[in-house]
Amino acid sequence: MSAAAILLALVLEGATGWPSRLHARIGHPVAWLGALIALLDRRWNRPGDPAARRLWLGVAAVAVTLTAAVVPALAVAALLPGGWLGVALTGLLAAPLVAGRSLYDHVAAVARPLTVGDLAGARGAVAMIVGRDPAQLDEAGVARAALESLAENASDGVVAPVFWGVVLGLPGIAGYKAINTLDSMIGHRNARYLHFGRVAARLDDLANLVPARLTGLILCAVSGQRDAAIRTMLRDARAHRSPNAGWPEAAMAGALGVRLSGPRAYGDKISDEPWLNAGAADPDARALDRGLTLYLRAMAALAMVLATLALIA
Repeated sequence: MSAAAILLALVLEGATGWPSRLHARIGHPVAWLGALIALLDRRWNRPGDPAARRLWLGVAAVAVTLTAAVVPALAVAALLPGGWLGVALTGLLAAPLVAGRSLYDHVAAVARPLTVGDLAGARGAVAMIVGRDPAQLDEAGVARAALESLAENASDGVVAPVFWGVVLGLPGIAGYKAINTLDSMIGHRNARYLHFGRVAARLDDLANLVPARLTGLILCAVSGQRDAAIRTMLRDARAHRSPNAGWPEAAMAGALGVRLSGPRAYGDKISDEPWLNAGAADPDARALDRGLTLYLRAMAALAMVLATLALIA
């Protein structure tokens, strides 16, 4: 039944996203988790504390956030009726925790101005989804940043919550979103979060270990350049700074015949990252459009996998 419920969640979110009127009234479940994490960060992550204390308080922050996400999900799951009514209600509750439509809309917002030569508009849109300095990005840099975000978040925002929802039901998808939100907020490799966010970052690495590789395989499977995508993914994925993001990003690079990753600017600092698919050309607006099409095919393939699992379960 979990596969059927998560398929429904994927379809519902893809069709409607999170309605803006509902967002204005109650916010979003992930934002609720974010508010809790921000509170714990302010209260417990004090720069003057010893490293060991900050590490253990980071563990406590992870435990509190996971409890806040998983315990209500367990309670709701226990109260839901069986049969198809339970499937429908589970899918409705899980839909906000899948970000397929949201991801597409954010990347398409970059593609539209880039296609008509509005570099300033594209820079403004890409600044909403990546942390690098948009002022230093040319057309290729904007397209590259958007494609990397599309590939990585296809895993983090869609495939991973779907995977954990199928495996562990509503508590699984809620728990994953808590872990992923913790990582995005405190799992950074800088002075403030080196100790406080260490466990959150490692837990996110573990939670994405299987989904990231599944995402890469799905992108390869739906690509018109399947052999090149597989070859690039197997050759370059492990060169990425992340143990997981390299798999979908390298698959995307090979599928589109472009190079991704590479050096990038964060404020006044240059992060010297290796290239994925180094010998290929830089992406442009057309490559970004093709990336969005590839993403839609990957989401359709994911839905087909879920439908198959629902039928045989």
